[in-house]
Amino acid sequence: MSDLTQGLRIQSGSRAWRAGIELLSSMRFAISLLTVICIASVIGTVLKQHEPAVNYVNQFGPFWAELFGAIQLNAVYSAWWFLMILAFLVISTSLCIARNTPKILIDLKVYKENIREQSLKAFHHKAEAELSGSAEAEARRIGTLMAGGGWKVRLQQRDTAAGPGTGWMVAAKAGAANKLGYIAAHSAIVLVCVGGLLDGDLIVRAQMLLGGKTPYQGGGLIADVKPEHRLSERNPTFRGNLLVAEGTQSSTAILNQSDGVLLQDLPFAIELKKFIVEHYSTGMPKLFASEIVIHDKATGEKIPARVEVNHPASYKGIEIYQSSFDDGGSHLKLRGVPMVAEAKPIEVEGVVGNSTQLTNNGGAPGSGTLTLEFTALRTINVENFGGAGPGGSGVDVRKVDLRESVESRLGAANKTVTKKELRNVGPSVSYKLRDAAGQAREFHNYMLPVDTGDGVPVFLLGVRETPAEPFRYLRVPADDKGSMDGFMRMKAVLADPEAREQAVRRYVAQAIDASRTDLAEQLQQSASRALALFAGRGMVDGKPTGGLQAVSDFMEANVPEAERARAGEVLVRILNGTLFEVAQLSRQRAGLPPLPQDDQTQGFMTQAVLSLSDAQIYPAPLAFELKDFTQVQASVFQVARAPGKNVVYLGCALLILGVFAMLYVRERRVWVWVAPQGGHTHATMALSTNRKTMDGDQEFVQLAQKLIGASPREGTA
Repeated sequence: MSDLTQGLRIQSGSRAWRAGIELLSSMRFAISLLTVICIASVIGTVLKQHEPAVNYVNQFGPFWAELFGAIQLNAVYSAWWFLMILAFLVISTSLCIARNTPKILIDLKVYKENIREQSLKAFHHKAEAELSGSAEAEARRIGTLMAGGGWKVRLQQRDTAAGPGTGWMVAAKAGAANKLGYIAAHSAIVLVCVGGLLDGDLIVRAQMLLGGKTPYQGGGLIADVKPEHRLSERNPTFRGNLLVAEGTQSSTAILNQSDGVLLQDLPFAIELKKFIVEHYSTGMPKLFASEIVIHDKATGEKIPARVEVNHPASYKGIEIYQSSFDDGGSHLKLRGVPMVAEAKPIEVEGVVGNSTQLTNNGGAPGSGTLTLEFTALRTINVENFGGAGPGGSGVDVRKVDLRESVESRLGAANKTVTKKELRNVGPSVSYKLRDAAGQAREFHNYMLPVDTGDGVPVFLLGVRETPAEPFRYLRVPADDKGSMDGFMRMKAVLADPEAREQAVRRYVAQAIDASRTDLAEQLQQSASRALALFAGRGMVDGKPTGGLQAVSDFMEANVPEAERARAGEVLVRILNGTLFEVAQLSRQRAGLPPLPQDDQTQGFMTQAVLSLSDAQIYPAPLAFELKDFTQVQASVFQVARAPGKNVVYLGCALLILGVFAMLYVRERRVWVWVAPQGGHTHATMALSTNRKTMDGDQEFVQLAQKLIGASPREGTA
């Protein structure tokens, strides 16, 4: 085993104590700790940190979520075991440095000129030659040449068989920075770990353990939180988040803990004057910035500043970073459109982050009161419509694209050129509907109709059961005025049995000659049944009873399999015809002119049929449409006092220098023994290097030729 990898050996103490010190100070132990830290860092990178517990339950299940919490994989970098490993790595590496540094420093001063002549002949790189001058003259010549080449040289005069002081040993060395690189690289590991400990949760945890600080788990106003949940302004190190809405100020940061939060009081307050977002022509954001004013609590001084991503502001040793942005309490005006026959349209106003009660589900029978929670407003939504067209859409979550699925799992070398068409589709609103049992669904609705590629603008009404799921969108076609009113009028007429019969009679009157009463009666019966099947009876036992699925179920139950294809075509034509009359009747009742029979109307009707069918399974009595809003933005700042930052920077600089020195600087030593032999001066030369490389071989050949005139063939063994 190499001396550099062995641990520190002490002579006193018990055997277990000596073995423990030897292990702790050994390089193999430090490498093992570093490996564990790397593995933990991979876990901390892949697994989202400091997420709410419910997110881990939704994504991984209760068992794994509980396991992650027990061993703190959801907060790796602040886990006690991670900090303990860092501390042990600091101790182990420091002992390695303390053990090897004296040896390295001594070795840097030693030329090893006492080496024996016979030992030189055992080296891999060796050469011998006869010289013309005296031993002393040749030794001094060789020493001068070596010194001129950047080598450090020492000459030693020795006694030989030819007489006292007739032999000369020339010892030279170069590349001492290689071993200094060892010290620098290992010192860098210590400095980086110490900086990490200083900037981590170690000091905060010490205050919790020794100072009686405990995480806060409740709610309410920040001003009402008790002192045992607050950290002093003099706290030497912390890293927390601070949310400030436009026109407001805050002076308390939130430090997330695994079992709650700690509040960090700041020596100043941050006022957000304006949050700025700049966009490219595609609608993608290119700049996030905050115009702020820092209010010093002690002096009352006001310092204006601008914070951008990667361009923080600094005040009193505290860095202020632009972390993200959020809604600061935007005012929303929503219109609830009925999705079931019994519901009534309503107007609702609210503020993002607040909630309101919807008594009796907007008039629909059901479970009583629903709570409408306003969760988010997004004024810009950039979607990729590069795949839009007859075959699909960039926002159609029901699309199955095999090519995209395969290519997304292949490496970069396999990627093909895919055209991207980025487009801003306008504002959207997110909200939750929570029932009396506390169960909630999340909804995401766009304010403006979106052309997804088939030429028919549609309103996208998204819904999902849990945050782990993607949104599923109901696509409601926009009418000739760009609103959902045309679709909602059709839905209301479809839910009215008398109006359905009137639409059927109008369809039959146009399709069959009035003189053919028997055929007209048969068509009317078929059309009435098809339209009634499509309209359905609402939800029965949690399942829809209408839509295209109901028509399909009727066909399978009543039509022989051999006749289904032909009967299906006839039934679909009848259904489309009666639904067109439903649309015309709805416009007539609203005092609007009838729809023209053109391609635009055909596209609207095709999408309307699909939407009326899908609306049967919409899981809420009302869908809320964003009608107007007043945006109030907020910035999320990360505030940090990081005394270990400069320590880490120094460690990184030493690490770069150390690794460069160890990899690119070769330590070399050259010895030349010059002594009289048989009336001539005989020279024996050898070279030692810490790495065997082709450069070393070539360098020795050049040195042998330059110093003693040995040929390349004689220069290597």
